[in-house]
Formats: sequence, C-alpha cells, structure tokens
Amino acid sequence: MHPAARTRTTLRTGPLPVPQPRTRRVRSLIDADALRVLHRAARVLLDDLPELTDRLLAVLSEQEPAYRTTLENDHTGTWQEAYRSLRHSVTSLLDPRGSREAAHRCTWRIGVARAEQGLPLDALLHAFRLGGSLVWQRLVEETARAEPEDIRLLVHVATDVWNFVDEHCTLVADAYRQAERQLAWRRENRVRLMAAALLEGTSRIADVPETAEGLRLPEQGRYVVVAVACGRPQDLTGVRAPAPAHGDGTYWHTGVEADYGIVLLGDGSPDVDAGPAAGGGGTPARDPLAALGLPADGAPGRRVGIGNAVAGLAAVGDARRTADLALSICPPEGGTVRLAEHLPEALVGSCPELGATLTEQVLGPLLRLEPADRDVLLETLVAWFACEGSAQRAGERLYCHRNTVLNRLRRCEQLIGRSLARPHDVVEISLALTARRLRHG
Repeated sequence: MHPAARTRTTLRTGPLPVPQPRTRRVRSLIDADALRVLHRAARVLLDDLPELTDRLLAVLSEQEPAYRTTLENDHTGTWQEAYRSLRHSVTSLLDPRGSREAAHRCTWRIGVARAEQGLPLDALLHAFRLGGSLVWQRLVEETARAEPEDIRLLVHVATDVWNFVDEHCTLVADAYRQAERQLAWRRENRVRLMAAALLEGTSRIADVPETAEGLRLPEQGRYVVVAVACGRPQDLTGVRAPAPAHGDGTYWHTGVEADYGIVLLGDGSPDVDAGPAAGGGGTPARDPLAALGLPADGAPGRRVGIGNAVAGLAAVGDARRTADLALSICPPEGGTVRLAEHLPEALVGSCPELGATLTEQVLGPLLRLEPADRDVLLETLVAWFACEGSAQRAGERLYCHRNTVLNRLRRCEQLIGRSLARPHDVVEISLALTARRLRHG
C-alpha cells in the first residue's frame, strides 16, 4: 500500500461509517409499481381510443374555431389523424423505445399536413396539449376506477408523460415551421417564375389573373417597367416594394443582367413620355423612380432605363423591352434614361447592325484618320451638337477659339461629304455619332 494511504488510515479516529441503505433501490421499486399501474391503465385506454378521439374533437370544435372549420370540411380525415396521434401516445406509454420512431413520424406528418392546409400553429399546439391532457385524465380515471389506492403511484410517472407531450409539441412545431418555410419558398419561386414570364412576354393570357394575384397588381391599368443595372438597391431587389399610400403597387424582379421594377401608373395617368412633370388629362403622372424608392439623381455607376407605358398587365413584356432599350443607351458611367426623351438614340440602338452601317457610311473617312487627328475632330463634332450648333459655346467647352471650332467643322464636312447647314445631313451626322457612342461607349 502507498505510504500516504497508510498514513491517512492510521489518522482516522472514531467509529467506522456504517453503510447506508441505497435509496436507488427503493426508488426503483416505486418506479416499477408506478409503471405497472401506468401500463394497466394504458392498455384499457387502447380499447377506449375511439371514444377518447371523439372527446378530443368535441373539445377542439368548441374551443378552436380553426378546427371547427377543419372538422366541417373533412371530419373523417381529422378524426383519423387524431386517432393515430392518440394511439401513438398511448402505445408510447407501454413501449417507449419500440414506438418512438413511429410516434415521431406520425407527429411530423401531422405538422407538415397542417402547415400545408394553413391551420394556425397555435391551434395545432393546443390540440396536442389538449390530447396529452385528456390521456392523462383518462389514466387517472381508469386507475381510480380499478385500483383507487394506486393513484398515488401515478405521480412518479407524471413527469415522463408530460415530457412526452412537450417533446411532441416541439416536434410538431418544428415540422410545421419547416413546411411553412418550404411553402413560402415555393410560393415566392412561383411568383418569380410568373413575373419572369410576364417580363419576357411569354406569359399566357390564361395565366395573367394568377400572375396578377401573385404580384398583387391589378390586371388593368397603365404600367411602366424600370430596368436597373450596376449598383442596384440590395434592399429592394427581388421583393415587392411597399405599396404607396394611394394604393398603387410596384414589384421588383431580380434578373440576370438587370433588375426590373414594374410600376402601376394608374388607370387615368398619362404616359411617362415627358418624365415626372408630364401633364395633360387624368391624374398627375406618377414618377416611376419615386414609386420604386430610387433617387432621382441616380447613384454612381448605376444605370437606369425607363421604358414607355403600356396598357394592362399582359403588355408588361413590351414595357420591359422598351426599358431594356433605354438601358442600352444609358452612359456606361451611370445615369437615368427615359426612352421617350431619347427616341433618336433608341432608333439607332434598336438595330445595332444598321447603326454600324450608318456610322461607316457617314463618318467612315473621318474614322480612318490617325487616332489623334480623328479624336480631335470627333470631339469637336460632339461638342458642337451638344451646344446646339453654337461654335462659341463649343469653343468654351473645348478650351479653344470659336474660329478653331469652325475650321475643324469645315474639315469634317470636307472629309465626310456632308454639310452642317443642311438639315438632312445634320440628322445623319447626329445619328451616326450616336450609333458610334452606343457601340464604343
């Protein structure tokens, strides 16, 4: 023996401790008696399950309006569901390990089914707790009838019974919430698919009512589509923006190269051709940017294209195409383009092949100059058009004398064989410059 152990032994004084009887043995005997009483009552309950099921449904119908409606619509299915749940509850009292898996599966299926049917979770949890309460009440009643003196023994298994009820309440709530999330995802995905088809113009006429319901937008009314690329507002994309106070709606759809906002202008609103200040008959025009919560002055790097208004939700595909066209002529550095204010650019941008041909036919000789010479002449032409034909203001913009501007313009006229004094030639040159800008940025 280790010396330290011997030392501690020799220092011990007084009588040796007397081993005390183990309480675990006494408790196990009590538990065994309690389980015997529990099992005896549970076996009787198995025979009385139909009556217990009727009792449960009667109380639910009285206390839960949601279950009252469910029973009216499907009494047989609801009864069978309650019966299976109660049978698993009572069977678990007799064989906890052997019946655990089946009981869990039953509870999980109930949670999923009730979530799909839209029964409130509170009502479902109330039904489970009420079922547990009725089972416990019947256990006490049966024990009092058969062996009244054994009622005291049920106290030792009460915790296990109510732990079972709590476990299955938690399980059915988890199943319900998971199914609810999946249903919400399916609904959202369905709405996204319907919105995508609507914007692509592939939505069938028969699907428009369902699409309108999913997007919470009316079928009739004037709509405009706003295309947003680069630096899109992350708090709005892919979700429906809050409806304005006067009841009109919007919807955001996340695309691959751009996001699209569908804006209801209203039945009597004029078109958005003249921008937010447009007047005329009907109600004042609603600004699509303000409706979508986008700043009017834009954001760095964000490109926004606003298409033309269309009549009816079914025509949103046409509105999306005009929004894409407006987006295509938006400057690369960012900005907002309302298509109706840039129709010449839109005409050129709608057919890039013709735009390239026009550029070559009108500006070809100028474009084939040395880069430095070419860029100076092109810059002068662009400045002259931007200054509405004023050589003086173009010179101020280019930091040169107006005579220098005029000399450069004359050289351009000589190279391309067109005159800036003839309206037809001016239109061709302007469109050619626009086509080149859209092609090369």
